Amino acid sequence: MNICVIGVGYVGLVAGTCFAEYGNEVICVDVDDEKIKKLKQGIVPFYEPGLEELLHRNVKENRLFFTSNLKDGVENSSIIFIAVGTPEHEDGSADLQYVLAVAKQIAHAMNGFKIIVNKSTVPVGTAEKVKEVLNNEGAHNFEVVSNPEFLKEGAAIEDFMRPERVVIGCESNKVREIMRDLYSDFMKRKNRITFMDNRSAELSKYACNAFLATKISFVNEIANLCEKLNTNYAHIREVMGSDSRIGNQFLYAGVGYGGSCFPKDVRALLKTSVENDHPLQILDIVDKINDSQKLILFNKIYTYFNGNLKDKLIGIWGLAFKPGTDDMREAPSIVIIKKLLEEGAKIKVFDPEALKVAKSIFENKIEYVTSIYQAVQGVDALALITEWREFRHPDFNKIKNTMKQAVIFDGRNQYNPLKMKELGFTYFGIGFQPL
Repeated sequence: MNICVIGVGYVGLVAGTCFAEYGNEVICVDVDDEKIKKLKQGIVPFYEPGLEELLHRNVKENRLFFTSNLKDGVENSSIIFIAVGTPEHEDGSADLQYVLAVAKQIAHAMNGFKIIVNKSTVPVGTAEKVKEVLNNEGAHNFEVVSNPEFLKEGAAIEDFMRPERVVIGCESNKVREIMRDLYSDFMKRKNRITFMDNRSAELSKYACNAFLATKISFVNEIANLCEKLNTNYAHIREVMGSDSRIGNQFLYAGVGYGGSCFPKDVRALLKTSVENDHPLQILDIVDKINDSQKLILFNKIYTYFNGNLKDKLIGIWGLAFKPGTDDMREAPSIVIIKKLLEEGAKIKVFDPEALKVAKSIFENKIEYVTSIYQAVQGVDALALITEWREFRHPDFNKIKNTMKQAVIFDGRNQYNPLKMKELGFTYFGIGFQPL
């Protein structure tokens, strides 16, 4: 098939590259000329495991193209994916200006029947708004489809190639079969496509992310209670995870969720519910709990040093909101570092992928180092914020000998508290009192 993907951010670039991998001819369009130039050179603008190799192969095979000419992309494609950003307004609602602007451009570029697919995460009713724009601009025949993405950063290629589910909202049997054919290559073992109306498809993405965010905030609340009751959340998690009705995923206590999806989608769904006179009260609490959880590690550090952090040197392991990405959007590390700086602490940080992004946020306010051991040299304490694999089994004797004080604040419970005590560390985690 001939496909056009408008917007080569995270979702658009992954989708376009994966469609090309299965033999489709894909034209990726973006208004950012510099980004298009780099993509033509094989430079991916963000870190995602496996994406660069896949992109190089499909560009070489003349299946994947990059351009800033939207008209060319639309004219030469039968299916057009809109994958532009939907940033958050101050009131929490999703900003649709880019989606609707692209819809208007598509209308002017159309040269026949087109299937126009909303791949961006958009609130209920967006398909109708896109349809209205297309009609008002005198577009050729078309059908608008809702096809929300369910990609996990750090595992996006696997998620796209072997999806747990593909949600498609559409109106006609004709388009339904075209979309089924498009995704058939990803369904060799089992059909996991669910068809529905556009509005239900739009809501499904928000419902999934909001539920997972709720689960995270709930377990963080339980973990915080465990500390008050002198119990160990690790035991509680084991019991909860053994219940098939609950499942064992998203049960790990930590410093809160971040990224481009959970925070934004929770607030957007909450805003939609308020606008429709049915406020989802639980989501308001979920969002507030997560905001406070991002401060939990800072509060432990602040308390340990008796409220005096001036000139204390704190090493940070992990900046990205999760391992496997360089994305720092809504990352707990940002909140923690800003609070430490406000209290006069000095910071040096290490992250395998996110240092460049961090420099654009903190500039010269903190020190950037290129290894886990440099990040602990001479520090008064270490704070682990993102659970990268290379943090799991470091040389603790080497770490202890290079630290000014052998104190670790572990925001992801990576280590065994008893072992850390035996090694001579003062060790703080989430959901248990220090030994």
